[in-house]
Amino acid sequence: MFRVSQFMREVRDPGSAPAVRKPAGPVVIWNLIRRCNLTCRHCYSISADHDFPGELRTQEVLHVMEDLRRFHVPVLILSGGEPLLRADIFELAAAAKAMGFYVGLSTNGTLIDGGMADRIGAVGFDYVGISIDGARATHDRFRRLAGAYDAALRGMRQCRAAGIKVGVRFTLTQENAHDLPSVLGLVTDEGIDKFYLSHLNYAGRGNVNRRHDAFHATTRRAMDLLLERCWDDCRRGIEREFVTGNNDADGVYLLLWVRRNFPHLEARVRERLAEWGGNASGVNIANIDNLGIVHPDTMWWHYPLGSVRERPFSEIWADVSDPLMAGLKSRPRPLKGRCAACTYLDVCGGNTRVRAAQLTGDPWQEDPACYLDDDEIGVTGSGRRLQVTPYSRQKSVVLATTEGTP
Repeated sequence: MFRVSQFMREVRDPGSAPAVRKPAGPVVIWNLIRRCNLTCRHCYSISADHDFPGELRTQEVLHVMEDLRRFHVPVLILSGGEPLLRADIFELAAAAKAMGFYVGLSTNGTLIDGGMADRIGAVGFDYVGISIDGARATHDRFRRLAGAYDAALRGMRQCRAAGIKVGVRFTLTQENAHDLPSVLGLVTDEGIDKFYLSHLNYAGRGNVNRRHDAFHATTRRAMDLLLERCWDDCRRGIEREFVTGNNDADGVYLLLWVRRNFPHLEARVRERLAEWGGNASGVNIANIDNLGIVHPDTMWWHYPLGSVRERPFSEIWADVSDPLMAGLKSRPRPLKGRCAACTYLDVCGGNTRVRAAQLTGDPWQEDPACYLDDDEIGVTGSGRRLQVTPYSRQKSVVLATTEGTP
C-alpha cells in the first residue's frame, strides 16, 4: 500500500513526517470466509453465495492468531468473501483486539444496518473499508446486484453515525475510470476518513476480466486527479488519507509530480520513497485464505506456500526454500525486462509480480501495468513492452531461475 498523503505532508512540511518504519511482522489480510452475497466482476477470491467446505473453525482461527501475535504481526484485516456472513466474526474480532492487533474489516457494506454498525463499533474494529466501484449504475453493474450502491452507502453512513473510521475502496478499470471524480466527490461529501484507489490485479475474476484493466493513459489521468485532490486536502489541513495499491509505480509518479512542482524537495522525497521501498508482497504483506492456506498476498491464491493446519504461519512465512518467497524477499528482486533496468527500482521494488506471472508464467518478467514511459524511468532500448492479453487458461508459474536479465 502506498500512503500518498504521508508523502504529500512531507512536501507541505519538510521534515515533519516521521521516518518510514519497517514493521516487525507482516500485515495479514485474512479471508475468513469465501461466501459472499455478491459476485463482483473483479473478485480475486471468486466468491459466491453458498458455503465453501473446509474453512477454518473458530478454535483453529484463535490458535493461528496466537502464533501471529508471537510473530509480531501488527495488523489483521478480516476479509472474505463477505466477512459479516461468518457467524463468529465478532467473537474473532474481539479476540484479536484483546490480543493487541489493529483490526480492520473489509466488507462490501451491503449488510450493515444500524444494529450491525453498533456491533461493529462495540467490538472495537479500528477501521472499516467499503468498496464503491463508481456511481450508482456502474457500481451495481460491477457488483452484479441492483441496489448494491444504495446498500453500501447506507452501510457507510451507519458506520459513520456509530463513530467508526470508514474508508472507501475503488478498483480502477477502463470501464469505471470516468466515475472516479464522482467517487472522490462522495468521499468529500460524506466526510469519509480514507480513500483507497486499487489498481486492477490479475487474480480470480480480476484475471478473467483483465482486458478491462485501465490503459496507461487512463491510469495517468486517474493518478493526476488523485494527486490533485490529495494535495488540495493537504494544503488546507484536511487530514483525510489517500492511499493506492497494486501498482507501486505510483511512488515514482508522485516523485515526478514533486520534480515538476517542488524540484527543491525531489531529493528528500526520493530518499523517503526509497525507505518505503515499494512492493511488499511476501515481505510486509501476507494472506491467509479461508482454508488456512498462506499466500504471498491476496492476489496469489493460485500459489500456496503452506497450510496453517500443518505448520505455524511463522514458520511458513520465514521459509525461503520456496523459490518465489526467496525472490520476493531478496533485494533487489531477480527482475527481467524494463523492470530490471528501471532507475527507480529502489522506489518501486519491481511492482506487482503477479501480473507478469499471470501473463507469462514468469513472475520476474516486467510488470505490464507500469504506466511510466521508458524515458521517465531511464530505460533505453527496451524494445517491445509486455502487453496485456485476453484471459486464457492460466500458465504455470516458472521459478526455475533466479537470475535477473535485462
